[in-house]
Amino acid sequence: MSPSAPESARRLIVNADDFGQSGGINDGIIECHEHGVLTSASLMVRWPSALAAAEYARRTPTLSVGLHLDLGEWTLRGGEWTPIYGVVALDDAGAVRTEILRQLETFRRLIGCHPTHIDSHQHVHRDEPVRTVIAEISDRLGVPVRQSSAKVRYLGGFYGQGSRGEALESAVTVEHLIGILRTLPDGTTELGCHPGARADAHGMYVLERDQEVHVLCDPRVRGAIQDEGIDLISFRDLT
Repeated sequence: MSPSAPESARRLIVNADDFGQSGGINDGIIECHEHGVLTSASLMVRWPSALAAAEYARRTPTLSVGLHLDLGEWTLRGGEWTPIYGVVALDDAGAVRTEILRQLETFRRLIGCHPTHIDSHQHVHRDEPVRTVIAEISDRLGVPVRQSSAKVRYLGGFYGQGSRGEALESAVTVEHLIGILRTLPDGTTELGCHPGARADAHGMYVLERDQEVHVLCDPRVRGAIQDEGIDLISFRDLT
């Protein structure tokens, strides 16, 4: 958004999850920021590629970076959710608090500042006791938490799988994303995305990431944002 331009009734943050999880995800996010409409990313600090992600973020002030809390990951096997790995027992509030503070400190060390926002891998922050712990920490930092802030509405409709892992190819197309933009409500909306390159991601969501890169970098998407009079902003613009 230009500093001299009047503020639109509709503001959009395009935020990528999983920054730092792999080299391919880093490259996909960078591509979408430099050549597409991506304005923000959420950093997973526990993974080896987090250092490279942080190095890029420190020299790229146009990219707003938040903390993508990583407390575990699950996948569907035989119709049931089973853990791929667990970082901490999610029912142990003390252990959860210790781990969140550890990841927050790692974020500060890597990036050199507080996160501009907080969310979590596979949305574990929506459930207790994680929800309360994160709320306390985010209130102290003065940053929004996904789906818990009155300032920012979260929109997860740009995603290539259903709730049971089924493929939703039509959900990661230019046409679908433009449809989302045309019906964007007033206020500030975070559009979640998961771009990546080279299919080196972990877990269930892998091949869809490359398609997300193509869509987010398609000039028709930026054109639709301009035609709709939507201000494309980052989380940093909120603080």
